[in-house]
Amino acid sequence: MSNSLITIVGPTAIGKTSVGVKLAQHYHTEIISADSRQFFKEMEIGTAVPNKDELAAAKHHFIQHISIEDNYSVGDFETEALNLLDQIFQNNNKALMVGGSGLYVKAVLEGLDKFPEIDASIREQLNLDLQKKGLEPLQQLLVKLDPVYAKKVDLDNPHRVIRALEVCIGSNQPYSSFLHNSSSTNRNFQAIKIGLTAPRELIYQRIEQRVDIMVKNGLLAEAKSLYSKREMNALNTVGYKELFQYFAGNWSLDFAISEIKKNTRRFAKRQLTWFRKDEATKWFEYNSSIEEMIDYIDSKTLPEIK
Repeated sequence: MSNSLITIVGPTAIGKTSVGVKLAQHYHTEIISADSRQFFKEMEIGTAVPNKDELAAAKHHFIQHISIEDNYSVGDFETEALNLLDQIFQNNNKALMVGGSGLYVKAVLEGLDKFPEIDASIREQLNLDLQKKGLEPLQQLLVKLDPVYAKKVDLDNPHRVIRALEVCIGSNQPYSSFLHNSSSTNRNFQAIKIGLTAPRELIYQRIEQRVDIMVKNGLLAEAKSLYSKREMNALNTVGYKELFQYFAGNWSLDFAISEIKKNTRRFAKRQLTWFRKDEATKWFEYNSSIEEMIDYIDSKTLPEIK
């Protein structure tokens, strides 16, 4: 096996896209995006998709390839990404995967835990409960139904809480009982994992700068165009849900923007917590030279089989 999937991870706004493009150019290969927020055609500014120059500099996949109205799961992404990697490896023994969505990265590298099929009406009801009663009753229910998972999960993340509850309710078993049950998954590549980091104060500063740039570049108009579809799951995300509160007259614009910054900082903290659990990840400062990363990758790369 001589194929290598070089994976670039780290918190939002750390510079993963730029590093990925430079490495893709060096290795003359293509990039799989593992940023699930950037999948959606309608969400360009608020998800900081690569700009035109970056997209032209290296071939990207899974950027704005679906609609917020499409049904698209992490399992769909795993299947499509693995099929694409098979194609890339026909011509190049290296490929890049870049992104901060930990579950999507894990799906490609390791496979997913196996969960039972759940009636969609359960999630619909939980989402209605979230809208009407808020997150706290759902948090309390998860603590009751699955105290083991409740201690691990970010209880402030409604997506995670609802996902766990729908499995608990639909299967009548704790969500945690299905974790780490995936059978060993064979991959036709070795994973070389690189993480980008920086002092927390600098990460937060970069986040605030990015949000200000998004607002300057038209985030309000983009969010406004999606306001009528605000109940869709894809839009229950940082950068949009705060502005929906402004459009509804509940918050001032300044407060909404401050909440975007605060929630993005929290998101970055969760990303770092997730990725730092993997001891196989080699961490580099965000401003490390590309040459330093290339030396590390080449030291890990298996020789090509002739």
